[in-house]
Amino acid sequence: MAVISASGLARAFTTQRGTVEAVRGIDLTAERGEILGLLGPNGAGKTTTLRMLTTLLAPTGGTATVAGCDLARDPAGVRRATGYVAQSGGVDPNVSVREELVTQGRLYRLPKAEAAARAGELADALGLDGLLDRKCAAMSGGQRRRLDIAMGLVHRPAVLFLDEPTTGLDPGSRADLWELVRRLRTDFGTTVVLTTHYLDEADALADRVVVVDQGVVAAEGTPHALKSAYAGSPDASLQDAFLAITGRDPAPADTAPVAV
Repeated sequence: MAVISASGLARAFTTQRGTVEAVRGIDLTAERGEILGLLGPNGAGKTTTLRMLTTLLAPTGGTATVAGCDLARDPAGVRRATGYVAQSGGVDPNVSVREELVTQGRLYRLPKAEAAARAGELADALGLDGLLDRKCAAMSGGQRRRLDIAMGLVHRPAVLFLDEPTTGLDPGSRADLWELVRRLRTDFGTTVVLTTHYLDEADALADRVVVVDQGVVAAEGTPHALKSAYAGSPDASLQDAFLAITGRDPAPADTAPVAV
């Protein structure tokens, strides 16, 4: 049984200029323990889809179940079964890492002692064990992103939604976060749904990719299958690109393609 199943999921907004169909009918599924990538440009409808699946935004059409809970009939059940990490994060810069994690646990009605123990477990698992007493404002971007994910895991959700988790991170922090996302499945058995507009990120992380454009599913499949179908070669990589840099009067060496 799929952990996530959505059929015809849609959301329209009414503006002064008329109706805007942000999501126009998306069908998708995610299996238990799968890393599902939603790939598409900014404005494609990825974040709106995640906000609907986490009950933050009511659909204007379609149906969905998450962890066996119907989105419309049992939103509280959906919230208990899911963790959500937004693009902008949600940490308070003026409190410590420990306080933030314990508070999050208490919001999910964990007893105080259990919330404190859970904070220690997550800090150890996600590389924050030496930072528990540090103020969130003093953390690096990569450390804050790890804390965002830890907060989403406090209540041991079956599904974790990550909205563009590596945007704004340096290459080293981005690689570290990729490894962390992989560990969420292997160490915790968590189903992960992440949005991204980076081709290489979808290629490296996702078991299956759903390409979203203009509010609909444009393509779906494993990274290998999509590369074979759309790049023209089974061995073509989504992350291979070349940039030709030349000057006004280039010497022969200046015209060589540079891999990026």
